[in-house]
Amino acid sequence: MKCIHLFIVIVTVLLASCQTLPVINSPMISADQRNLACPSPFLKEKYQLIHAIEITTAGNVQGAIIGITVADPSTRFVSSAIMTAEGMVLLEAQSGGEKLNILRALPPFDSGDFVINMIDDIKLIFFPPQGLLQQKGNLPDGSTACRWQAQNGDVIDVIASKPEITEIKKYSACGRLKRHIKLTQTAGNAYQSIELQGSGIVNYTLLMTLIEAQPAECELPGKEKLKVKNSEKSRRR
Repeated sequence: MKCIHLFIVIVTVLLASCQTLPVINSPMISADQRNLACPSPFLKEKYQLIHAIEITTAGNVQGAIIGITVADPSTRFVSSAIMTAEGMVLLEAQSGGEKLNILRALPPFDSGDFVINMIDDIKLIFFPPQGLLQQKGNLPDGSTACRWQAQNGDVIDVIASKPEITEIKKYSACGRLKRHIKLTQTAGNAYQSIELQGSGIVNYTLLMTLIEAQPAECELPGKEKLKVKNSEKSRRR
């Protein structure tokens, strides 16, 4: 009896932790659903991006860093580096296919899980979702939304909430919101502002402000070039 009671308690806790996903109302006519275009804020070609990143946890700004990313949507290759404003490389990693290569990692960025999550977040922001397209339609507020089911069970919603804003939401298979991304104001093939809210053991927010975006040939931009840009910014202040 004790075992049965414990089983019931565990099942109850698991069910209580699950949440209902937002309802996407499909068009009344199936042809309208087929013709409905999904929001597509993702990169269309290989790009080199430099962002100023502000990190906030528990409502407090923890610091600011520079993020350098090269992302290729055709191969889903990512090369990323995190640097201080002075040009010191704190982290450098590459991901192609299933392979992750960590070239440099200093504390507190030396955790393998941190790097994996960072690369996953980059792909979530810049690449179209992989998996099965489940639904197309509108949220109750009228926003256009498309929903994908990933192989690991995660659910990804891409939402055109306003003319200048696109949102990406990633839920666990149980409906828990894991990532909420807001992309604001396009600048050519990139966005001027990206806000990522992460939920987990520690909740955090990254505010990414675009410094430079250009088609990429190399894996990472020259560090000397970035130092020059930072010194120019300092002089302008």
